[in-house]
Parts: sequence; C-alpha cells; structure tokens
Amino acid sequence: MSDLDVMNLFIIAGGTLAIPILAFLASFLLWPSALIKVYYWYWRRTLGLQVRYADCGGYRFCYSYRGKPGLRPSILMLHGFSAHKDMWLTVVKYLPKHLHIVCVDMPGHEGTTRTNTEDYSIQGQVTRIHQFVETIRLNRKQFHLVGTSMGGNVAGVYAACYPSEICSMTLICPDGIRHPCETKFDNHLQDLEHSNYTLNIPLIPTTPEEMEDMFRLCSHVRFKIPQQILQGLVDVRQPHNTFYQEVFMEIVGENSRYALQDHLHLITAPLQVIWGKQDQVVDVSGATVIAEMLPGCRVDLLENCGHSVVMERPCRTAKLILEFIILQQNARSGTKKSS
Repeated sequence: MSDLDVMNLFIIAGGTLAIPILAFLASFLLWPSALIKVYYWYWRRTLGLQVRYADCGGYRFCYSYRGKPGLRPSILMLHGFSAHKDMWLTVVKYLPKHLHIVCVDMPGHEGTTRTNTEDYSIQGQVTRIHQFVETIRLNRKQFHLVGTSMGGNVAGVYAACYPSEICSMTLICPDGIRHPCETKFDNHLQDLEHSNYTLNIPLIPTTPEEMEDMFRLCSHVRFKIPQQILQGLVDVRQPHNTFYQEVFMEIVGENSRYALQDHLHLITAPLQVIWGKQDQVVDVSGATVIAEMLPGCRVDLLENCGHSVVMERPCRTAKLILEFIILQQNARSGTKKSS
C-alpha cells in the first residue's frame, strides 16, 4: 500500500471520527436539553432498565423496571416534586441486578398522564399510585416502598391507607412533617405566602442562575455544573413550569402539607428513615418527630448531606435500603419458624 493510500485512510478515519465528535459538541453547545435526554437513555440502557407504560381507564403511567419478582420483595420507588423516574438511576446502579425494581413517574410528571389538581394533592397522588400498583399487579405480593421528599409524603400516606400491601418502607427526607426547626426553604415559603405567591418559587427555576440556586438549596455537596447543562435543564423543565406551580400549590395546601404526620399513627409496616443532616429544604428534625411517633423505626442520618440524598449519597442510600430489606425479611422468616 502506498504512502498516499495510508494517508487517505487516516483522512477517512479522522473524518469518520470527527462526525460524532462534532455532533456531540453541537449538542452540548446548541441543544443541551437533547443531550440530557440521551444521557438518561444511555444510563437506563447500561443499567438494564426498560421503560413501559401501564394504561388504566384512559390514564397512562410511565415507569421503568428491572428484574422480576423473586425471593426478595419488589421495590417501588416514588420520586420528589418536579423530578421523574430517572432520578433513581444513581441508586439503582448500586442495587443487585436480580432485585425487581419499579420506578414510576408520579401523577402528571414526565410520561404519566397530566389531568387536574385533584390528582396532585398528596391523597390524590396516593389514589393514582394505588391504581398503578393494581394495574401492573405489583401487590400480588407485599412490596417494599421507597419515597423521597414529596414522594416520601405520598409513600407514608400510601402505607397508612393500604397497610396490607407493604412489607417494609424507606422514607428519604420526606415532606409532610411539622419539623421543629426552620430551614432556608421555610423562610422562602414564608416570603412566598406573604407575597401571595407572586414571587418566584425556588424549586421552579426559570434561568440557569436560578437552577444553580436550586442545586445549592437542595444539595450540601457542591457540584460544578457547566452553564450549558444548567441551560439544558432549564429548557427541559420550562414547558412544564405551569404544571409544577399547580402541583406546588396543592402540596403546600392545608390538606397536603402535613399529610404524612397526620397518617403516621396508621403506619404498621417496618419503617426506615434516611435523612441528610444538612437538609435545607425539609429539616432533619423531622426524623425525630417520626421516631417519637413510631418508636420502632430505624433512623439513618447522613453527615455532609443535604436534601438530595439520592444524588449526593447514592451508594450509601442503596446499601442502607438493601440492608433494611434483608433485615426485615430475615425477621419475618424467624417469626414464621418460631411459630
């Protein structure tokens, strides 16, 4: 082969490689929101999660799952306000692949049907999630329920309303508790109430700067996020901001704000509470409130961790959840043998 042929091969190879590289750079600079969607798709695929839809009476739930029901209980994961099922990817990464895991988009969020405010209150979300559980027949066996923030509020009320379906549960920095100590977000909430909700809601950012402020509020660990990615996150959320405002007004309303605390006395399933000690959204003193009302619950407080436990301490969170599930399953097996 002549030197010219070799040179031509290098040029062709270089050109072939340049196309995906240039495409990536263009996506990063011009369409960061598209890059974010590809990122979630890639991680779902890498972790073996499949996306499915469950239809029930004209209402559609979008969810991802991995594994099949087996010896260990299935795990249903409920995300927080304005998030989606993919927020659990960081935790799923550290859970055994044989576990049956289901991550659902909460009512109105991402791929799940958007209806009206009745479905966005905590009780409304509980009703819809129960509809989802029945549609995919997850409650053929008792399952482990996990919820964070708003999803923790929903999970707690769910366990109170449908105790026979839950074998154990994990609440991560759950909303819905009258915590004794105020947080930075509580101060924002008071300002919002005084302004009759005319001020911007810190959890609904509209600019890259506000997005960065939200990360600082929710996370104790400081992540360096490029401006393009911040813009992409704003672009992805922007079309849904009116919906987020509707949900926000419902969950801070009189019937939903302290729904979890109002239902704690009805929870019979073994309970694990995980909380970041530096949570600036829902104060960690809420863990003490729960422990006082349910003395048998297990409390795990994480040092140097804020409200975004799933993002800040994914490996630790997965390990704690798995340990608790195994502990409770062994306790049940021991009880059966002794009887």
